Amino acid sequence: MRFTPQFLEELRARLPVSEVVGRRVKLKKAGREWKGLSPFQQEKSPSFTVNDQKGFYHDFSSGKHGDIISFLMETEGVGFTEAVERLASMAGMALPAVTPDAARHEQRRKTLYDVMELAAKFFADTLASRGGAKARGYLADRAISPATQLQFRIGYASGDRFALKEYLGAQGIPTEDMVEAGLLNGGEDIPVPYDKFRDRVMFPITDVRNRVIAFGGRALEKDVPAKYMNSPETPLFHKGDNLYNLATARQATHDGAPLIVVEGYVDVIAMVTTGFKASVAPLGTALTENQLMLLWKMVDEPILCFDGDKAGKKAAWRAADLALPHLKPGKSLRFALLPEGQDPDDLARSGGRAAIEEVISAARGLADIVWSREIEGGTFATPERRAALEARIGELSNGIRDEVVRRYYRQDLSERLRNTFAPEGGRGGYGRGNFGGGNFGGGRASESGRRFASRSFTPGPAGRAAPYGGRGQAGSASQTINRGPYQAASPQLANSPIMRGQRSAMSRREALILQSLINHPWLLHDHLEEVAALELAHPEANKLRAGIIAAFASDHHHSPDVEEQAEKMRADLEARGFSQVLQRVGSAITTGAVWGVQIGAAREDVLSTWQQLVALHQKTHALLREKKDAELALGEESSEANLAWLKDVSVRLESLDGTEALIEGFGELSGRFRQSV
Repeated sequence: MRFTPQFLEELRARLPVSEVVGRRVKLKKAGREWKGLSPFQQEKSPSFTVNDQKGFYHDFSSGKHGDIISFLMETEGVGFTEAVERLASMAGMALPAVTPDAARHEQRRKTLYDVMELAAKFFADTLASRGGAKARGYLADRAISPATQLQFRIGYASGDRFALKEYLGAQGIPTEDMVEAGLLNGGEDIPVPYDKFRDRVMFPITDVRNRVIAFGGRALEKDVPAKYMNSPETPLFHKGDNLYNLATARQATHDGAPLIVVEGYVDVIAMVTTGFKASVAPLGTALTENQLMLLWKMVDEPILCFDGDKAGKKAAWRAADLALPHLKPGKSLRFALLPEGQDPDDLARSGGRAAIEEVISAARGLADIVWSREIEGGTFATPERRAALEARIGELSNGIRDEVVRRYYRQDLSERLRNTFAPEGGRGGYGRGNFGGGNFGGGRASESGRRFASRSFTPGPAGRAAPYGGRGQAGSASQTINRGPYQAASPQLANSPIMRGQRSAMSRREALILQSLINHPWLLHDHLEEVAALELAHPEANKLRAGIIAAFASDHHHSPDVEEQAEKMRADLEARGFSQVLQRVGSAITTGAVWGVQIGAAREDVLSTWQQLVALHQKTHALLREKKDAELALGEESSEANLAWLKDVSVRLESLDGTEALIEGFGELSGRFRQSV
C-alpha cells in the first residue's frame, strides 16, 4: 500500500508526538517540550525529549531522532506500512486504497480475518468442553498447562464432520467464505462441503499482526495418514511466507531475545515456556527463502535448532544451502544440534532452561556446518579426491552473490583446505600461492603431498562434527588435532589462525562477569534472566555460563553461607569438566584490583561491581553493533554524515575504556581501602 505525502502529513498533524510516545514513555512537561527516560537504553537521568510543535523526538543518550512513524518502527519493531496503519487507526483515518480492485480485495481479506477469529474461538471453546477431554489429556501428557493453552489459543476440532460448519453458519457466515478460508473441504466433486479438521488438537497460526490466518491440526488417532495437517493456501495464508509464533517472536527479538528456529508447534511452545520467547517454526515445510528473509528482518544471525539425528542434520544442510546465495555482510545463520534422539520439547522437559541454554551456546557458524558436511565420513587419500573436495567447496562459495561475503568464504574455506591437507614438514600443494585472491582450483599438489595417508573423516560426539579443539577442553597440539572434526595431516593445523582464534584469550570483562557468578552464586537469584541474555563472545565463556546456570539449579547452591556457596559452585564446575576453563578465566583477570568479584567482598560492593560490569558489557556490544551499521552505511554511501557517524561511534567506544577502570574503585563497604592502608 502506497501513502501520499499529503496523507502522511495529515497523519502527523492529527497525532501529537507526545500522545504516541506517551503510550510507552512517561513524559513530564518541560517548558515547550516534554522529557522522559530513553526508551532505547537504560538511563537514570532523562535525556529523551519530545517537541510537539516541531513534530519530532530526540534521544540524546542514543542519538536517535525521528517522528511518530519512526518511533513506532523503532520501539515496536514494525515496518513502515504497519506503523502507518497503526497510527491511522489511532487517528481515526481511513487508509487510502490504491485502486477499486485493491479496496475490494482488502475488504474481502477483512471478512476472512473475522471468519478465522470465530473459528479459533470455537476450537478453544470445544477444547474446554466435555468433548475436549481427550485433547486435554494429550496436552497434559505433553506438559502443556492450561495457562499455556490459553496463551497460544490452542483448541480442539471434534470428530463431527459438520461441527464448525454449523457453528459458523449460525453466525451468518456463508459456506463459500468457510471454503475460501480453508476451513471446509469443498469443490466441484464435493456436493456438500464438510469440516477439514476433525479430531485434532488445533494450533492457530497468526500473522505478524497477531491475526489468525490459518490452523495446524495434530491428529489424536495413530492410524491417521497425516499426523499434522495445515490449512491450505488461502488469500490470508501462504505457508512459505509465515512462521509460527512470528508476532510474539518479533517483539521479543526487538527487546533483545535471541531468535531460535525449531521444527514444530510443540517445540516452539516448549521453548517459549522455558524462557526463549523469540522461538519460531516453519509451517510444515523446510525453511523457505521468504521465511529466511523474515528471520533476517528480526536479527542478523538467527539460530536454527535441529534434532541431533540424521534427519536433523539433513535439515541443517538444506538450510545452509538455502542461505548461502543470500548471505550479506553481517547476515548469516548459526546451527545448534540437539542430543541425538531428543527434540526441544524433550530437552525442555528433562533439563529445563539450562539444558537448552547449553545447546544454544554451542551453536556453530554456517561456514563450519558447510565444511563439516563436505568432509564428514570421507576419505581423501588421493589427489583426485582432494581435488574433487576443493571443486565442491569452490562451487559452494561461488554461489554466494554478495562479493564481499564470497571473498571471505573463499579465504576461510581455502584456509581449512590448506591446514587439513598440509603434509608433515610442509604445506604441500595447498600453500598460500595457490589461493591468491581466493580463486579455488589453482595450483598443483607438490611431491610431498603424496605422503598424505588415507584418513577417515569422522564426526565428533553425539553424531556431529565437534568444533575446533573438541568440546572446549585445552590440551596439547596433538590432542587438539585428534579431537577436531577431521584428522589433520600435520601439527600446522594446531598453529593455524583458525585454531588460534578458537583458543584466543577470553576478554577481561567476560572473565570478571564469570568470576563474579562463580564467587557469588547468590547473584543468580535476581539476575538469572540477565545472565542468560548476556552476549558473550568467547565460546568457552558461553559454555562456562551454561555450566554455572546448570550448577546453580542444584539445591546445594542455596546455602546461606556465601563462601560455602562459592566453594560448592567451583567444586560442581570442576566435576562437570570445567577445570581448565576455570584456570583460563583466572588467567584472563590480569589484576586483582577488582575487589567486588572476589570472595569476601561485601554484598553491596558485589552488586555495584556487577551492575557496572553488565552495563559496560551491554553498552559495548550495542556500540559494536552500531559501529558495524555505520561501517556498512559508509560502504554503501561515502557521505560526510556516515563518516561522522562512524567517528562518533568509535569515540564512544574508546571512552568506555576509561569508564571500565571505575570498577576497580568499588570495595569501600568491604573495608578494602582500610585493608590497603
